Amino acid sequence: MVEKARRAKVEYDDSESPIPQWEVFVRDEEGGPLRHVGSVAAESATDAHEQASRLFGWYSVDLWVCPADEVVRFSTRAVDDEAADPDADDDGTTDDTDDGSEEPRVYKETAGVSDVNSL
Repeated sequence: MVEKARRAKVEYDDSESPIPQWEVFVRDEEGGPLRHVGSVAAESATDAHEQASRLFGWYSVDLWVCPADEVVRFSTRAVDDEAADPDADDDGTTDDTDDGSEEPRVYKETAGVSDVNSL
């Protein structure tokens, strides 16, 4: 029998930055799932979109930005656990094999191009 995961609410602490934080989600291909890719600090949703487009979503079909203080997270791990070993898988082990699931850093379309228009 599989034990049901027990998740606890992870509290959001924005006291470190006076600038609002925005969580960034992208969809790589039409019909694909949204995927959390990071966060940006910006005064408005428009500014957050511009920053996120440059950093994370220049290749994406869709890009969503959500106010970080409106995103509620539930996890089986504490934030400190993730910071201790960011390369750990869900089961706490590290896997050095590259399964191709991460975003490639160079695309055939932009290889060797020094100036790419991101917007």
